[in-house]
Amino acid sequence: MTLRPLGLRARLTLWYGGVLLAILVLLSAASYAALRWTLLGEVDSTLLVVAQVVRDTGYPRRAASGDPEARLRELLGPDFFDQFLQLLDPEGESDPEVPVRGARALPLSTEARSNAKRGLPTFETVELDPSEPTRILTMPVMQGSRVERLVQVGIPLRRTRDALSGHLRTLLALVPLGLGLAMVGGALVARQALSPVGAMSRTARRITAEDLTGRIPGRGAGDELDHLAETLNAMLMRLEIAFTQVRRFAADAAHELRTPLTALRGELEVGLRADRSPEEYRRVLRSALESVEGLVRLAEDLLELSRASAGGSARSEQVEVETLVLDALDAGARLAQGRGVTIRAGDVAAAVVTGDSLALGRALLNLVDNAVRYTPAGGKVEVSARPGNGWVEISVQDTGPGIAPGDAERVFQPFVRLDPGADRTEGTGLGLAIARSIVTAHGGTLTLESTPGAGSRFTIRLPRT
Repeated sequence: MTLRPLGLRARLTLWYGGVLLAILVLLSAASYAALRWTLLGEVDSTLLVVAQVVRDTGYPRRAASGDPEARLRELLGPDFFDQFLQLLDPEGESDPEVPVRGARALPLSTEARSNAKRGLPTFETVELDPSEPTRILTMPVMQGSRVERLVQVGIPLRRTRDALSGHLRTLLALVPLGLGLAMVGGALVARQALSPVGAMSRTARRITAEDLTGRIPGRGAGDELDHLAETLNAMLMRLEIAFTQVRRFAADAAHELRTPLTALRGELEVGLRADRSPEEYRRVLRSALESVEGLVRLAEDLLELSRASAGGSARSEQVEVETLVLDALDAGARLAQGRGVTIRAGDVAAAVVTGDSLALGRALLNLVDNAVRYTPAGGKVEVSARPGNGWVEISVQDTGPGIAPGDAERVFQPFVRLDPGADRTEGTGLGLAIARSIVTAHGGTLTLESTPGAGSRFTIRLPRT
């Protein structure tokens, strides 16, 4: 059984809860350690005060002013005085004149003995009772540089342990409670934060390929969600443009295919209406063959345009620009025969580009063919190439009728013919569209500069190798 992946809201809540749990555990551990350090510090301060009082009162030696034990009991209080207090000689033996205060004698460790010889006090935690640790201070009483005796005082850590246990129980109760409340709050916050995403999703589901005019509304906050809405709207706009172009292309292609198919059908129907002579049948078949050849050219051009628009390139090689220009001039000279158009080479410099030589040659030949086709008799077509800073420019200049500025971009659309009276059998209306698609697929640009009545100049700009 495959488990469904958690939704974004659940994952955000779990991540929020996990991070918060880690933070709460660290803070709880830090607060417990701080409380323990504070309580032990207070215990050590109390031990130090008691030891100093014992040392300063000269206990247990009597003085003329009165009973020092009574005085010490008065200073310390009976509770502490009767618990843990003992005096030792410099060797660590109990003073026989002073009874041990407390249930048992306090131990003297090696470290405390060593520190005492140097006049240093020692704080230790020992287990006098397995269930109750005791904090002990061993302080030397100095006579000059000599240790006269040792004062040991101790306090049971019962209250400290109880305080720490109570604090720990409080943390164990509050941390899960706080975590649960925080996760509930985090789930509500995640739900509120992601509600615009849900609205965007519902709006996007209502937008279909049949109607791409819908857009996702933004909140106007300028945050990440607004940026997401802007990105999705930009994508929808690109899709709308692409779908519109595809529909228009399909309609134009159907229209272009219907004309020769209708003519072909009419010719065949006329040929079959009555018995005809062999010569008449050959004439009908020749006309039908011309229509079929036109359909083949149109199908090839459509396939070439589809490949070029998809950015596909059969090969990637080093292409000599000079060779491309010479091949285009050779083919253009054959196209110009019988038209009275002169085709020549301008300034052609050696340069190299990377790409498919066949595709680039097709693009340049389409430009030359277009220039020859629309240049009247007596006109000229010039092809030149010049390298620039990282670029190579190949231009085709003609002396034709020129193109109006408003039509400068329309000529690159499929099936667009600016001259309604042009012979539709001479072309498919896809040459310039194919050329631009090929150049764009190679990372270049194809632009048009034209002046009505003064000719046109098509310029291919390709990255230089």
